Amino acid sequence: MKTMLVSEFKAKAISTLKHIQLTGEPVLVTLRGKPLAEVIPVRERGHRGVKLGSGRGLMKRRPSDTRLVRGDFASEWEMNG
Repeated sequence: MKTMLVSEFKAKAISTLKHIQLTGEPVLVTLRGKPLAEVIPVRERGHRGVKLGSGRGLMKRRPSDTRLVRGDFASEWEMNG
């Protein structure tokens, strides 16, 4: 990761941001030798990872699964009364 003084970042902000966008390499901005900020590229909207619902239809239900999962558990609970 490239390190840059805050004064240098201020002077070259636009070109530094364009470089980060093109290369994907983050830059650590320092002030008096201490980390002040880490500038990282923003991921594109199309690359957010797994889209919700994208796995729909990939799993198959076997006929034997009906014995494992029941929908009504009311008969198994004792009512206090």
